[in-house]
Amino acid sequence: MESAITSKGQATIPKAIREHLRLKPGDRVKFFVHPDGSVVLLPKLPASALRGMLRPRRRPVTLEEMSEAAAAGAAEVTPRARRR
Repeated sequence: MESAITSKGQATIPKAIREHLRLKPGDRVKFFVHPDGSVVLLPKLPASALRGMLRPRRRPVTLEEMSEAAAAGAAEVTPRARRR
C-alpha cells in the first residue's frame, strides 16, 4: 500500500491500515523512528482505553480495614530510645 504526500506534508492512511488499527476520524497517531531508519505508526490510545486491562488481584480494601491495619502497624512500632 502507498500514499502520496500533499504540498502540506500530509498523507492519507490507506483504508485497510485505518481498519486494522481501528482508527476513526479525530483519533491521534504516534510515529516512532527506529535506529535502522524504519518508521512505525501506532494509534495513540487515551488513558480511558486502559481501563479494565488488568484484573484486580483481590477485592478492594474497605476504609475500616485500612484503619485497623494502620492501628495494628502503629502498635507494633517499638518506641525509639531517647537521645541525650
